[in-house]
Parts: sequence; C-alpha cells; structure tokens
Amino acid sequence: MQPSPQTSRPGTTPAGGAQVPSRRRLPALRHIGPNWYACVMGTAIIANAGAAFPYAIPGLHVACRVIWALSALALAVVLTARAGHWLHHRDQARAHLLDPAVAPFYGCLAMALLAVGGGTMIIGKEVIGESAAVAVDAVLFTAGTALGLAAAVTVPYLMVVRHKVEPSQATPVWLLPLVAPMVSAALGPLLIPHLPAGQAREAMLLGCYAMFGISLLATLLVLPLILGRLIVSGPLPLALTPTLFLVLGPLGQSVTAVGQLADQAPLAIGAPYADGFAAFAIVYGVPVMGFALLWLALAVAMVVRAARAGMGFAMTWWAFTFPLGTCVTGAEGLARHTGLAAFNWLAAAFFAALVLAWLAAAVHTLRGLADGSLLTGPRPAPATAAAAR
Repeated sequence: MQPSPQTSRPGTTPAGGAQVPSRRRLPALRHIGPNWYACVMGTAIIANAGAAFPYAIPGLHVACRVIWALSALALAVVLTARAGHWLHHRDQARAHLLDPAVAPFYGCLAMALLAVGGGTMIIGKEVIGESAAVAVDAVLFTAGTALGLAAAVTVPYLMVVRHKVEPSQATPVWLLPLVAPMVSAALGPLLIPHLPAGQAREAMLLGCYAMFGISLLATLLVLPLILGRLIVSGPLPLALTPTLFLVLGPLGQSVTAVGQLADQAPLAIGAPYADGFAAFAIVYGVPVMGFALLWLALAVAMVVRAARAGMGFAMTWWAFTFPLGTCVTGAEGLARHTGLAAFNWLAAAFFAALVLAWLAAAVHTLRGLADGSLLTGPRPAPATAAAAR
C-alpha cells in the first residue's frame, strides 16, 4: 500500500508513529568518493603548464584562461557534491576512510585546492585582477597546505593502526597523500613577492623547502614498496594500471618546486644561499627528470599491455593527467635555469601528451556522468550475484 501524500511529507509522522526523516538521501552522491578531485587537479594543471609553454601557439593563452575557469567551476561542483556525500551518506564516507584503497585519495582534496589556487595566480589574475587573485590563492593555499599536511599524517596512521594491508596491495595510490606537501612547495613561491620583505618571505621560502623534504623523503620510503610489489606480485589489475603514472607526480612536482623556489630565493634570502638554491635546482632536477623518463617508459609499456588485455575506462584514467602536468612544469623550469632547448622540446612533448590524456579522460567521464554509470556503486562479482539469487 502506498503512503498518502500527507504521511509522506518530510517532517510528518505516519499513522504508525514512525518519524519520517526530514532530509532526503541523495543516492547519486553515495559513490562520489575523494578520487573525484583528480578531475579538478587534471584540469587545473593544463592551465598552469600552458601558461609557461615555451612556444607561441595561437589561442593557447586564451585556452588556458578558459581551462582555469573550468577547473575553478569543477572545484566548486566537486566540493558541493562531496559536502552532500558527507551530509547524506556519512556511513559511506567513514567506510572510505577505513578502506586502504580509497583513503589515500583524500590527498587529492588538498592538491585540487592548491592547483586551482596556483592557477588563479598564474593565469586567473588576468581575469579577476591581481589583488583578488592573491586573496583567492592565499585562502586556497592555506587550506590546501593544512589539509595536505593532515592527510600526509592521518592516512599513513590509519594504514598502520586501522587498515589491514598486505604487501601485495601496495599501489602508486599510496603516494597521493604524500605528494600534497610537494604541491604546496611548488606553488607557495608564487605568494612570496606579495609578502612583506624580511621574515615573512624567508619563512615562506624555508617552509616550502621543509614541505619539499617531507614529501620527498616519504616518497623515497614508499616507492620501493611499489616497485617491489610489481616485481614480486606481477602487474597491477587492469583498472589500476593507469595509476603507475602517479609515480611521476612527486618526481615532476619536486623538480618544479626546486625551480620555483630558486626563482624566488633572491627575494627572500641573501647570498650565498640564493645562489646555492639556483644550483640545487639543476643538480637535483636533471637526475630526477631522467628517472621520471625511465619510469614513464615503464608505465607506458604497462598501459599498452593492459590496453591489449582489454583495459576499459575507469576514473583511474585521471592518473594520466596531473602527473604528466608536473613533468611539463618541471621541464619548463629546467629549460629556464639551464637555457637548454632540449628541455623546451621535452616540455612540449609532455604537454601534448597531457592534452591528449585530459581529452580522453574528460570525454569518458562526461559520458559516464550522462549515462549514470559513474554514479553507481561497484557491481557484485558474478559468484556473489549468483549466490544472491
């Protein structure tokens, strides 16, 4: 029997005495996890990288403005959806925190805030004005840095004390909460010229170097676990294979960070340290970029293998975007500091790959949103489904 309209209104009490919830649950938001912030990151990095592109391409600068605005809109939409998720589906949100496969994606929230904030300073200031851009970036940088540092501590803590993790479960996803402080280290220098000269600028500079160290050393601890898992247990599942590109994130972002910090060091700290930081940008950046190219070759080979085995679209395809973007900005920084045209060519090649990866991920994501397939939960395994019948 269907309830009457009077008893089905929110806040009323049916004849049976049971209180009808005053808030409707939103099923479409139940499976919107923290991994959706990767869409924001992957979009924002195109504008950030394209703004410093070494070659003149007609319309690129205007396109970067549009992409920045799109990333800001995407951030607002995903933040709203995630707020609705926590409000209406707290059980699922808590389950995500206790799931070792999902919890690391909480680092994406911090990186999304930082990427959009940095884009506002790099390209958005031409749209909203420099004063507004500084204010927006200051808010997003502060929030993103605080959340990134919290994720870098909380997620490993949960993995130690609450998650039941086996060595065979190690994936590049584990790097996500550890990369967030590196993004702060790379984008924090944009605010240095807008801080008062003296203590404030030096504190920002050295604070960013400290976050560079936090992320780099934590990555060096986790990366051997990932490589060891691949060697001992074999390739990742097909849907997770794109996450191999996540290893490029801390590599490219760290090269970007040392380059950006070296650019702003003369404003914040005197000689000989400023000169030392400029030298460090090259001494550190060139070998790490070399390793990034090695890992890229391995990741591409594994993705080609997975594609031949039938790898279909999953939200993990967004792992192709932001890490490639950090390699673009890293190569652009090396070109700026070394003067070598080869790094400009490398940046251009990375940028072309980034745009293609973003188009592929964006088109499939929009298609999945249109048909609703990305808003549903994981389907049960065939054996489970058969047993339920």
